[in-house]
Amino acid sequence: MNDYTDKVIWITGTSSGMGKETAFRFAEAGARLILTALEPDLLEQVREECLQRGAATVVNLPFDLSQTDTLPQLAEDAWNAFGRIDVFYNNAGISQRGTTVETDLTVIRKVMDIDFYAPVILTKAVLPKMIAQGGGQLAVTTSIAGLFGFPLRCAYSSAKHALYGFFETVAAENWQHHIRVTILTPGRVQTNISVNALEKDGQRHGKMDAGQAGGITAEKASQIIFKAIAKEKREQLVGSGELIMAHIKRFFPGLCAKLARKIKPM
Repeated sequence: MNDYTDKVIWITGTSSGMGKETAFRFAEAGARLILTALEPDLLEQVREECLQRGAATVVNLPFDLSQTDTLPQLAEDAWNAFGRIDVFYNNAGISQRGTTVETDLTVIRKVMDIDFYAPVILTKAVLPKMIAQGGGQLAVTTSIAGLFGFPLRCAYSSAKHALYGFFETVAAENWQHHIRVTILTPGRVQTNISVNALEKDGQRHGKMDAGQAGGITAEKASQIIFKAIAKEKREQLVGSGELIMAHIKRFFPGLCAKLARKIKPM
């Protein structure tokens, strides 16, 4: 389905990158949008462009997803914006750059809060309402780093692995309730995720890694994401040549482990 007229779509992490571009795709399909990100000023710019691209209406709910104690209220506000949510796309996330030995535990906890606990808390708040309304769709951004251990990503890889377990369980438990789950697994995409990644001491990484700079554009990624959600696909890889590692992990796990040791993580 490419026509989302009268459908309500909530997307987190929409101030830039894949979240912003995916919001544009849904806007072009006539959806009613709820946008969440940390930066209110950037979010307002995205809102204005979504309206120009055809969104029926757009509600901004800026929020710091690391504030996990107040996430249930965010979910309540999102639901009350239109009285329903048809697609909830958990896209927001933060990455990390540091070895397991050197990375401070506070960094690991922050990454887990944003990348794992925030989607879990928000989904648990929205899911019963979706079931009561007769169904809906959940989508989530994981990573190929969630398929195998990735150097300098102990927290990020852990969170992305955990998302697989959580959302696959949600899908298995709620199929009969007409809940569909789409897991999106990007490889290298040209976004700010490496720029905003946390160093071992919590400082901002501040640059785009070379490998990521050579990835597909956020716009191209959003086209893949939009089609996967529209088709209610169970899982969708997003990227280019680097995605071969996902297939190597599945069929040749030993080889994958050897290759992972040789990956240039930045």
